[in-house]
Amino acid sequence: MQKQEAPAQAMSGVNISKRRKFVADGVFYAELNEFFQRELAEEGYSGVEVRVTPTVTDIIIRATHTQEVLGEQGRRIRELTSLITHRFRFPPDSVSLYAAKVQSRGLSAVAQCESLRYKLLNGLAVRRACYGVLRFIMESGAKGCEVVVSGKLRAARAKSMKFTDGFMIHSGQPAKDFIDNATRHV
Repeated sequence: MQKQEAPAQAMSGVNISKRRKFVADGVFYAELNEFFQRELAEEGYSGVEVRVTPTVTDIIIRATHTQEVLGEQGRRIRELTSLITHRFRFPPDSVSLYAAKVQSRGLSAVAQCESLRYKLLNGLAVRRACYGVLRFIMESGAKGCEVVVSGKLRAARAKSMKFTDGFMIHSGQPAKDFIDNATRHV
């Protein structure tokens, strides 16, 4: 796999077209998001925000358990900063990581998806796990929710189970604007 330059770094050295810059930024964000999903799954990772300024790149990690992301005396966040600096070839002290707490984890699809994933991995029955997550989401103030679990649940034959509650929009621009989606594979 070929190493790539970070988006902010790509702009400084060589003149790059707008299209290439957008693609480079998208690839950087996707790789960063995947890295944090693997690394911070147990800390309730629920998204990342990248703010690029001429001098420094701020990376804000949204998680439900921010203390575990920081580590004791900030050790874990320093390790993550070092890994990102080396991987994307940032100059020293040009990347700063911050951890932000998710305001209401019941309304974060990613956080609830990870919660359901861990319940299923720990051997909880599918219906019980899904209804528990569904109840927690609705108690957090959601207007509606739909949980879909598909695959080989108990028997050899694969099937799909849908659990819904409340009001759900499936089509149009409001569905794009107001519906929060997350998918995980167990």
